[in-house]
Amino acid sequence: MNGPTAEGRKRGAAKRAGNGPAAEGRKLSRSFGWLAFLGTLLVIAGIVGLIYTGVATLTSMLLFGWLLLIGGLVALAHAIESRGTNYFWLGVVVAALNLAAGVVVIRHPEGTAEALTMFAALLFLTGGVFRLVGSVVVRGPQMGWTLLQGAFGLLLGLLVLFDWPHSSLYVLGVFFSLALLFDGLGLIAIGIGGRRIVSMVSDRLEGRGLDDRGGDRLGGREAGRGAERLDAPAPATDSPPKAPGDGQK
Repeated sequence: MNGPTAEGRKRGAAKRAGNGPAAEGRKLSRSFGWLAFLGTLLVIAGIVGLIYTGVATLTSMLLFGWLLLIGGLVALAHAIESRGTNYFWLGVVVAALNLAAGVVVIRHPEGTAEALTMFAALLFLTGGVFRLVGSVVVRGPQMGWTLLQGAFGLLLGLLVLFDWPHSSLYVLGVFFSLALLFDGLGLIAIGIGGRRIVSMVSDRLEGRGLDDRGGDRLGGREAGRGAERLDAPAPATDSPPKAPGDGQK
């Protein structure tokens, strides 16, 4: 009689204490909400960067320089920890190169932007040429798409290269802003989709919890009825018991 009702009381107490699936669902939903908020900030930053491409370019160069500095310091710390091994001097050289590159990028962001823009234009050119030649030679099922990608890369590389060094003021900023924009859209999609999934799962778990509590109540009632039947006294008979020989004449 006490088993099912005690278990139901324990479940109710756990849910009231905040350990139930509803509380976990609220925590997950809040986390996905913060993820969507971060995505919104990234989208806003990407749109602002597309409007002010020069500022976005300088910002990306400064961030790149500080990342190189931080990476150099971390590499130097790892090299110091691994002193006495064969990789010590290699770690020191890598750390020194990162630190030197970070200092150069932070002190000369415009020149760094020009060099990286030239490097990007050469990458677009070589990639477009290789795609065009490969699609013509191989002639695979995706030949049309490969030709289109190669032509687009070749055209983009030529446009950037013909407008260099003026193109260094906006090319890297546009790429950086587009990366922020698409990353933000992805985070927003993950946050909204995650909140919907958590809401659906939480509703189903709450429905199952209600069904379990209803079953526990029914089981408790049946157990109580069974106990009442067992405790009920047997019906009394007015006639005295017959002796073994009374029925024989």
